[in-house]
Amino acid sequence: MHIEISNLVKEYATLRAVNQVSFSVNDGGIIALLGPNGAGKSSLVRMLVGLTEPDSGEIRVESEGKSYPHLPDGSFGYLPEDRGLYQDRTLKQNLIYIGQLRGLEKAEIERQLDHWLQRFELTERANEHLKQLSKGNQQKIQLIATLLHRPPMVILDEPFSGLDPVNQEHVLTVLKELKAEGVTILLSAHQMDLVERLADEFVLMNCGEVIAKGSLDAIHNQLADRQQIHFSFSRQVETGALQSLALDNLQSNAAGTHFEADVDLNAPLDELLKQVAACGPLQEFRRHRKPLHDLYLSAVRSSTATQEIRS
Repeated sequence: MHIEISNLVKEYATLRAVNQVSFSVNDGGIIALLGPNGAGKSSLVRMLVGLTEPDSGEIRVESEGKSYPHLPDGSFGYLPEDRGLYQDRTLKQNLIYIGQLRGLEKAEIERQLDHWLQRFELTERANEHLKQLSKGNQQKIQLIATLLHRPPMVILDEPFSGLDPVNQEHVLTVLKELKAEGVTILLSAHQMDLVERLADEFVLMNCGEVIAKGSLDAIHNQLADRQQIHFSFSRQVETGALQSLALDNLQSNAAGTHFEADVDLNAPLDELLKQVAACGPLQEFRRHRKPLHDLYLSAVRSSTATQEIRS
């Protein structure tokens, strides 16, 4: 399955929720759709699944040799941020009902139930009512409901919500397994460290517009204006010897052996390495890439300020 989104626009009264958005979703990849509340992510997903139509632009879904204006029914699983299962029913009753709605045969429902309950370590709790479960375990049941019919694509809105660190890692592993099986995944999440480890491609949105997109390297190239370097010496080095170099925000530990600094994004690091090594017995010299979380925050703030100036 391949999805091409071109110049998509969606307006509600006086609000343009999605403004000229374009990106593609590759078959079997994981793409992260990131942005603050009100960025346009939900409006985009509603058009993608066919709940609403764009005012202009195009969605083209290529699947099994056919082309569609949105995801075909039955071709995707959707995990909403808000839970929609029945609290007074057991795990098994909830999932059997979901399977029936999906048109699965009884034997297939039982087979998938056994597999997913075991995979999420909930087999022993299959006959408990949903309201008896923790928030994290309820999130696991929502995930199972999304995956029960083995769709070729899943859309996940905050899949790590309510999960402790152990279960976050568990879900991360399951999503990697799905990718290995060829499932296409579109996700939105606020746990940037997990998203950074998981996704192949990223689309950062704010105020209805795409502010950066592509691989993690591409995002850094688009958003980072400085890079940080870390270096250390085997003995104390006076900062005065380093201050003549093209280093900004130079900081060191109390012993004067470990340093970090900002340099221009296009600075020739090979030459800088030689200059730093001339200041003392160098042990380590490495570039430290800003976390996605930091890039995301600075990009959203900058984009919001630009939007405020426009309006």
